[in-house]
Amino acid sequence: MALAFFDLDKTVIAKAAMVAFGGELRRRGLVNRRTMVRAVSQHLIFLYLGADEERMAKMRQATLEVTKGWDRNEVSEVVRETLLETVEPIIYAEALDLMEEHRERGDQIYLVSASPEEIVQPLAALLGADGAIASRAEVDEKGCYTGHMAFYNAGEAKVGAIRAIAEREGLHLADAFAYSDSITDLPLLLAVGHPVAVNPDRALAREAKERGWESRSFTNPVRLRDRVTARTPLVTSSLVLAGIVFSGLRVARAIRHRPKLG
Repeated sequence: MALAFFDLDKTVIAKAAMVAFGGELRRRGLVNRRTMVRAVSQHLIFLYLGADEERMAKMRQATLEVTKGWDRNEVSEVVRETLLETVEPIIYAEALDLMEEHRERGDQIYLVSASPEEIVQPLAALLGADGAIASRAEVDEKGCYTGHMAFYNAGEAKVGAIRAIAEREGLHLADAFAYSDSITDLPLLLAVGHPVAVNPDRALAREAKERGWESRSFTNPVRLRDRVTARTPLVTSSLVLAGIVFSGLRVARAIRHRPKLG
């Protein structure tokens, strides 16, 4: 048994998680059109140029500024209600194949992402992962975001997090796998015995070539429900459960907003 750590954006899903949920957040009145345009622009830069520490810091600060004052429970509800229709169709088929390979070997699978835990944790459950480590925003006594970060899961913080998992499970990072697209995850990749560059940005592609690391290209986003088979019981169960929860939330929301009679 070994550990397998997957970055999220551009490694498991085909676009930045925050951008994927942007449309629904705008429909709920949480973000305006100008903010959405800026977010899409940042995503295009991230997609084609990658993200160094400076770009990541700017993206993080912009996100904190936008989300200040939002109710965390409302954001979590948006994610739960729209997970299947928003993120499930843009999961890379190659990532699903790879997770299945690890699962068949008895490995433990974790999502390790700088994206918010409100997005990463439900997606990890949908994929049947063993767990997830993500960034955590600070909230005030009313449950609203303060505009500050309580824990930012990037760089050396990711390394500390995966070391804690390895110690807890009694496994060795020398036997572990890590998959990422970004040079910002170089510490993560250096910490494991089997680093793999997936859709690497230019800086990581150079680093991987110099170090003789394996590189992979994921290019085929698919709907998870179209890939469910009898050979993936964890994913099957997670998807069925997510569908039930998704439907229940839709019904509950419709009842909540149904006009009262009389």
